[in-house]
Amino acid sequence: MDATTLFSIGELSRRTGLPVRTIRFYSDAGVVAPTTRTPAGYRLYDLDALLRLELLRTLRELGMDLATVRRVLDRELSVADVAAAHADATDVQIRVLQRRRSVLRAVAAGGSSPEEITLMHRLTQLSGEERRRLTDDFIEGTFGTPATPGTFGTAYADPAAAAMVRAALPDLPDDPSGEQVAAWTELAELVGDEDFRARMRRTAARQAAGRPLDIESAAGDELTEFTRRKVTEAMESGIDPRSERGAPVIDDLVHRFAEVFARTPDRDFREWMARQFEEAHDPRVDRYWRLVWIVNGWQVVPNLLPVYPWLVQALRT
Repeated sequence: MDATTLFSIGELSRRTGLPVRTIRFYSDAGVVAPTTRTPAGYRLYDLDALLRLELLRTLRELGMDLATVRRVLDRELSVADVAAAHADATDVQIRVLQRRRSVLRAVAAGGSSPEEITLMHRLTQLSGEERRRLTDDFIEGTFGTPATPGTFGTAYADPAAAAMVRAALPDLPDDPSGEQVAAWTELAELVGDEDFRARMRRTAARQAAGRPLDIESAAGDELTEFTRRKVTEAMESGIDPRSERGAPVIDDLVHRFAEVFARTPDRDFREWMARQFEEAHDPRVDRYWRLVWIVNGWQVVPNLLPVYPWLVQALRT
């Protein structure tokens, strides 16, 4: 085969694997024009047409539209530029398909209602910029909008708390698990709730400042550390705070605190303790942080989980 070899449509079909009618369509459209014709009017194509047709087939299989392919073949566009653009578009399509798969897995695992499925799908389709706007709105709605330097404006109510929350904002990965999709959906609803924002504002300020509770300061470091250690051990052992197994743990702690505060370890004292420790952690705020860990794919370390919710529940049992 050399540059002077001519091929019929049938020969082109055998060499490229394209149907005759497809080659005829490309020929009629002027994308791969015949080199010449036989006396009987049959089309003949040279080696350049064969190579052009093979490139056309490859580009079409890669998802390029015919108008773009024509511009590449006519050298109006470089193959490299077009390939780069299509690679970027393919990346977007892959991410969409990955998230669609994750939603389907979450639905299959959780038996979600039609409304939950719709919400889950809508939230996972948000772009990175849209997700950032959602979280920025949460930060500003909770802590205020920072003033622009040199102007008068509303500063963050608590810059340290705002910085702490912003440093650990949830970021849904491109290929999330079903658990991450479910957690992201719950988070998106949670951060839009005004009651939750008020709870986060109160709790985050204390957490960011690292201030001890009044009951901790009065009880002293030794009893505070002992309490954290005993409750952590109970949590890691899987002891339900409402169970009989939890009773000896909480009874011992109540008596130790009653001795320090010179109080009677009765029901009223238990309720007083519960109110004091309740200030450290809000259940909805704790839920927020757990969801953030899940969405970001961070390992949930048991001994970093808040211990006081367990303690408060045990005190009130």
